[in-house]
Amino acid sequence: MRASLAAILFCVSAAALAADAGEIKVVQGSAYLERAGERLALKVGMPVREADVVVTGSNGTVGITFADNSLLSIGPNSNFILERYVFNSTTHVGQFDSRLSKGTLAGVSGKIVKQSPEAMRVHTPSAIMGVRGTEFAVQVGDRH
Repeated sequence: MRASLAAILFCVSAAALAADAGEIKVVQGSAYLERAGERLALKVGMPVREADVVVTGSNGTVGITFADNSLLSIGPNSNFILERYVFNSTTHVGQFDSRLSKGTLAGVSGKIVKQSPEAMRVHTPSAIMGVRGTEFAVQVGDRH
């Protein structure tokens, strides 16, 4: 019975860990996270998961480090969505799809792109950018 309980707890905790794609490393100014219909105040150390939306105000910036060591910096007046994040820490195979609907995003790609250069994409309202190099920047203006 005790071994069964331990196995169940291990599986549940492994599933919970797998859901965390990254971690908030920097928060300055006004910024929050939308998750499952809730608006959460961003804090350093907070996990970032698939389907999370990071929103920054006019003075807000957010830095995120992902499990594959990708680094993203989200600038003021931005709306960033982590659409899909899958990463195998053993093989470095994965997929990183995000969407920037407005604002600015700068980043340094990690192990996913080193393994598979086509595996990281940033979608915008008018284009899809495939990240093939190490550093990148994206800016999306307001639509009028």
